[in-house]
Amino acid sequence: AAEMSKDELILPKDFPTLQNDTFLRAARGEETEHVPVWCMRQAGRYLPEFRESRAGKDFFDTCRSPESCCELTLQPLRRFPFDAAIIFSDILVVPQAMGMDVLMVAGKGPTFPDPLKEPEDLQRLRTAVDVEKELGYVFKAITLTRHKIEGKVPLIGFTGAPWTLMAYMIEGGGSNTYSKAKRWLYRHPEASHMLLRMLTDVIVEYLLGQVAAGAQALQVFDSHAGILGPVQFKDFSLPYLRDIARRVKDKLKETGQDVPMIVFAKDAHYALEDLSQSHYEVVGLDWTIDPRSARERTGGKVSLQGNMDPCALYSPKDRISEIVQKMVEGFGTRGYIANLGHGLYPDMDPENVGAFVEAVHQHSKLMIKQI
Repeated sequence: AAEMSKDELILPKDFPTLQNDTFLRAARGEETEHVPVWCMRQAGRYLPEFRESRAGKDFFDTCRSPESCCELTLQPLRRFPFDAAIIFSDILVVPQAMGMDVLMVAGKGPTFPDPLKEPEDLQRLRTAVDVEKELGYVFKAITLTRHKIEGKVPLIGFTGAPWTLMAYMIEGGGSNTYSKAKRWLYRHPEASHMLLRMLTDVIVEYLLGQVAAGAQALQVFDSHAGILGPVQFKDFSLPYLRDIARRVKDKLKETGQDVPMIVFAKDAHYALEDLSQSHYEVVGLDWTIDPRSARERTGGKVSLQGNMDPCALYSPKDRISEIVQKMVEGFGTRGYIANLGHGLYPDMDPENVGAFVEAVHQHSKLMIKQI
């Protein structure tokens, strides 16, 4: 066949046929031959080839290059038999699209030079965001990656959740207490809801754009959910998480599409029941939740994803295998996607990540055979 012309690669059609749909089947609670596995931050600094590709380049410049994102997304798949890939990007591209500056500062992480301080600062934000114009580079990266991944595994698109993005936009970066952002919730509830609504509108369009570009599943990261208590979560996070899933699904239904959605609200163990009734097929869990109790509390309504403590990867390989076996036994093999309870850390040994993936496949295959 003639080489694909550059333009054809960029069109979200005629993608190679998917060869391994284990992840999608598990997301929908269907039977699988083995438990699928992927890792949050699987394209990350723990891989020497990732560090090499990223060397000397600005982080957000990398995010804006479809070729770079594609390469970084594919790197872990060359090493490990993961059952899914997640597009390389960052949750903070959404605040950028709304007109905020975000810098990645070495040794400090993401930084907003000019965070939101008071409700009047909301006037600085773009109200009508042209998602195609502001975030088209992510869509291009997804389309390119769908072609280059050659149908090996499904490609996951993602976004930050409204509350988590709001927390960064007000805090100006990471924080231990997020007290500036939480102050808004108590002192400026109306303005908080206004900002959360603005974020939700952009996120819905952003996720739909990712699906149009070729994303085969979507994950919503509410990384700072755990900083809220149950009452605040019910007020300022959950309604928007539900709204996102409902609006994305309703829109996709119009064109007969159906893409599994995953919600990962880190440390929001108090909201497990609510999250399992929020229109998401999959609920992602952090390592503080016991697998068996998560199954009981979600009553078989959803598939579950997670939740090995990333630090377990510092164990010797045989120990990793034991930990994985216990975890898979706890969750059961049906409606289950193995993952870590948080992203991979930069100092982790790729060999041990390989051992994790292998252990999931090995133990789950045996367990499924015995059923």
